[in-house]
Amino acid sequence: MDDPVQPRAAEPRPRRRDRHGRGMRGPVAPPQVPLSASRAEAFTDLVQDSVERLERRWPQLTEIDFLVLEVPPTVGGAPDEEWTGETVPLGGTVTASEGQPARVVVYRRPVEIRTKGRDERAALVHEVVVEQVAELLGLSPESVDPRYGED
Repeated sequence: MDDPVQPRAAEPRPRRRDRHGRGMRGPVAPPQVPLSASRAEAFTDLVQDSVERLERRWPQLTEIDFLVLEVPPTVGGAPDEEWTGETVPLGGTVTASEGQPARVVVYRRPVEIRTKGRDERAALVHEVVVEQVAELLGLSPESVDPRYGED
């Protein structure tokens, strides 16, 4: 009897240069350039920049956690207050409790919807952070950042 014919395994093709002869291309920019940063990462960077700016004046802010959430919770409201759905909060605070530090929360999507460009977004993020820090410290936003509201 004849042996059944075994199909030949496909041999891997060697890597070839692109058809224009320029070779395999690598990344367009060096790795330290944030081309691949997502919108969420870029937003978190804006919050961090704002916090660092305030920490120079208020060193006690190192004891506060700063968080970024996509949207505010719809049930139970913002962390510290009841959200009725009439206005969407841009940020919120959670006071310190046993074993938990105080928190400032900035909601990314509501801030992004209200801004058009990066500069406008950075200004609004800073305003939200200043307002929430002022609430936690029991101060006015102008005393937390003298340039508050100058934009």
